[in-house]
Parts: sequence; structure tokens; C-alpha cells
Amino acid sequence: MVRGDLGDNWPMMIRTLFAAAAFLSAAAAQASGIEQLNAFLAGAHTAQGAFSQAVSAKSGRKPQQSSGSFSLQRPGKFRWVYDKPYPQTLVSDGDRFWSYDPDLNQVTMRKLGKALGASPAALLAGDGLDKNFELKEAGSENGIEFVDATPKAQDASFQRVRIGLVGNVPQVMEIHDNFGQTTLLRFIRFQVNPALNAGQFHFTPPKGADVVGE
Repeated sequence: MVRGDLGDNWPMMIRTLFAAAAFLSAAAAQASGIEQLNAFLAGAHTAQGAFSQAVSAKSGRKPQQSSGSFSLQRPGKFRWVYDKPYPQTLVSDGDRFWSYDPDLNQVTMRKLGKALGASPAALLAGDGLDKNFELKEAGSENGIEFVDATPKAQDASFQRVRIGLVGNVPQVMEIHDNFGQTTLLRFIRFQVNPALNAGQFHFTPPKGADVVGE
């Protein structure tokens, strides 16, 4: 009796499952690159992780490889640390931006607004991305949704940025600057809203370091 009832209802169950699958597929398709980027900017107050970076030039020479870690607190605060092959630390407290080169024992300081293109973290930690950039869907690749962000300012230090996201979390950033260079970043262990020590977004130049800038 039960088996007979199940057999009679089987076509309806199949149709119901296909309808549910179609609904879920359509819902997933709605999560475009811009929607995911907006969701990240709206919901991510802090973030941290690691990255690998490759910088390519128009000359076609072998890309320069580097890696390190980052943390950020929106709006405007970040710490971006290169570990390999040459150490360098970039820090912003939301107002000022420091770049420290331990090999040269030199610190460069300037206003964050003028240093927006100095670090990819400034883009992720910034406020009002849609006000400063023209955003455009850039398709999908290997399950990653991409967004093209073009600066509205004429004096920006780069031409465009391509951001790839999965599950509202950045996975890839590709920066095309005004000198023909392309910087490709791949994020590793990207954590959203971890508890962070606010002290890491303040920078005190090491004793004896040469400090230049504003």
C-alpha cells in the first residue's frame, strides 16, 4: 500500500525537486559580482588574512613574486605587511599612511587620500567605493564573480581594478596601473569580522629611521 502510494506520487516528487533546484539555481545566479562586493562592504567591519602577489610589466619580464599578511578595519584602517622576498610594512590609521622599508630604514608618510593606490588594502578598507569608482560586472570564471572598478578621478594612480568574489568574500584582485604594470593578488584564509587589536593600525617610526613626507 505504501509502496503503491509512493509510486503514484513519484512523478510529482520529481517535479517538486526539479522546481526547488531551479529556484535555488536562480537565487544563486542573482548573487552577481557587484551584489557580492556590496554585501562584503556592508557586512565586513574587519578582515584579515594572507596573500600572494605577482607584478607583471608590459616588457614581458618574469613577474615579481611576493607574499605577506594583512588586516583591515573599515573605514580606512589597514596594515599590509610584505614578508617575502623583501620586508615592507604599509599602515593606515584612517587619516595618515605610512610605508616602512626596514632595509633602507626609511619611513614615508602622507595623507591617505593621496595614497589610495599605494595598497590594495586601501580599496577594501575604504568607504564609499561606489562613489569613487564606476563599477561594472566583469563576468565569472571558475566559480568566481568579477567586478571591474574604474576610478572616477582623473589623477588616480591606476586605470582599473578587477575584483573576484566567492560567497561575498574577495578572492582575487587585479590592479592595472598607469605604467602598464599589472598586480595580481590572491587572498588566502580571508577572515571576515575577526577581533583585531586596534593598536596595529597606528605606526611609530623606529628610532633612527629616516622619515620623509608630509
